[in-house]
Amino acid sequence: MAVILATGIATLDIINEVACYPAEDNEVRALSQRISRGGNASNTLCVLSQLGHQGFLMATLIDEADGQVIEADLHRQQIDTRFCPRLSEGKMPTSYVTLNRQNGSRTIVHYRDCPEVDLATFQQIDLSSFDWLHFEGRNVPELEKILQHCRQNNQNVPISLEIEKPREGIEHLFEFADWLLFSKHYAQAKGFSSAEEMLTILPANYQATLTWGAEGAYGWHNGEIIYSAAPQLDRVVDSLGAGDTFNAGMIHRLVANRSLNESLQFASQLAARKCQQYGFENLV
Repeated sequence: MAVILATGIATLDIINEVACYPAEDNEVRALSQRISRGGNASNTLCVLSQLGHQGFLMATLIDEADGQVIEADLHRQQIDTRFCPRLSEGKMPTSYVTLNRQNGSRTIVHYRDCPEVDLATFQQIDLSSFDWLHFEGRNVPELEKILQHCRQNNQNVPISLEIEKPREGIEHLFEFADWLLFSKHYAQAKGFSSAEEMLTILPANYQATLTWGAEGAYGWHNGEIIYSAAPQLDRVVDSLGAGDTFNAGMIHRLVANRSLNESLQFASQLAARKCQQYGFENLV
């Protein structure tokens, strides 16, 4: 078991399942609706908890009804929230998700009135008790200070950085991470048409993964590309959180010093399992 700190956000997800994605200015009836705790960092910790690790979340929580729902679920998943800053005003981040029953795709409208974690709050944590530090690539200026703090005060703890979306200046953060976890969305937004095209521009000393949907997952290590094919799925039920699940699978294997090839295979299989079920319950 590893002790893992994940820094990012926790959200309330309101998920409406529809028969097919609606056209603009159309009205459709939801086939079902569920409300759950979400957010990349908290989802990743949820999966890591099922894999036997002790997870700590660093995300802003607000003392309001949705915040209480989110924190109750985090505790149910055995995720420790003692390091989460708590505010009396504002609104917890909320994701309104449209889940397409035809193909399992999800479209998200996100709203937040909640500040990001800052360096002053993060500095209050004693990092010496952790085996792994994981960060969402968001709030780039402040995150750069946090990553510098981690490197200056605890150089031996591995750091993984999720790069899901293109954000101004996020490339400045790459040098601080031991593992860069890229998404297909980021690669395509930067103009790359294939995983190989993007990974080969990285320095040879970087270590990275890049998921490419149904095509599979790629790794970059010692200047070489490693490929793991995606499991063949008869039907995708719910792709929401598949990337967070993949990241959890990678951390689970890498913290145990497994090879990149084995880690990619395990993470891909775990993410495929997520796509075949609703939510994260009993994923492992």
